[in-house]
Amino acid sequence: MNTAPVRVVIHGASGRMGQALLRLAADDPALQVVAAVVRRAPAQRVIDGVPHFAASELSGVPAFDAAIDFSLPDGFDPVLALCLARGAALVSGTTGLDAAQQAALAAAAQRIPLTWATNFSLGVAVLAELVERAAASLPGWDCDIVESHHVHKQDAPSGTALTLGEAARQGGAEARYASLRAGDIVGEHLVQFSGLGERLELVHRAGNRDIFARGALHVARQLPGRPPGHYRVRDLVGTPGR
Repeated sequence: MNTAPVRVVIHGASGRMGQALLRLAADDPALQVVAAVVRRAPAQRVIDGVPHFAASELSGVPAFDAAIDFSLPDGFDPVLALCLARGAALVSGTTGLDAAQQAALAAAAQRIPLTWATNFSLGVAVLAELVERAAASLPGWDCDIVESHHVHKQDAPSGTALTLGEAARQGGAEARYASLRAGDIVGEHLVQFSGLGERLELVHRAGNRDIFARGALHVARQLPGRPPGHYRVRDLVGTPGR
């Protein structure tokens, strides 16, 4: 059994998710952060023992098993290319990818194991599976998704709501959406199935944003060594850590 830590590169390390990934990975003996990649040349090259690289220096990062990417669409192509060149796994939560980038992602899954997701919460991954099962088991019922987020969130419905709607569609239901922007809500998703005289509600509430970073780190521990393919977060839930 391989007990060596998984070597990871954090791409987009200066962002809110990148900072959470660095903080949580530092306390995980199953992970070794070998590089943090930020948009511009860092003022300090080594922070808390982790070498920092500018995005323009990406090709010079040390050997790694998985890259965790929470950046911007214009930074996505280089990290995908690097993973292909190195034969490493990719974990990405970068949103706003265009059709060409989505096609490149699908092609890359023929060569490396990867996960791209709008939400890395393990609870949301299980929720999506339950939604698909409920939709398949309750044909003809109405399906409504209500998502609530903080006042600064711009997109509506949220990417997670759309992912849950796709799970409902896979089960045979067409979801309707409602969005609420209020206060500092991290994220709440209610999926409601309504029939004659009864209603089923499936709910997930995020208490803090660390859950997304923990989920991404969990996926990064699981992907290296797997056959090429596009793995969903839910495919890796329940898999014991290394």
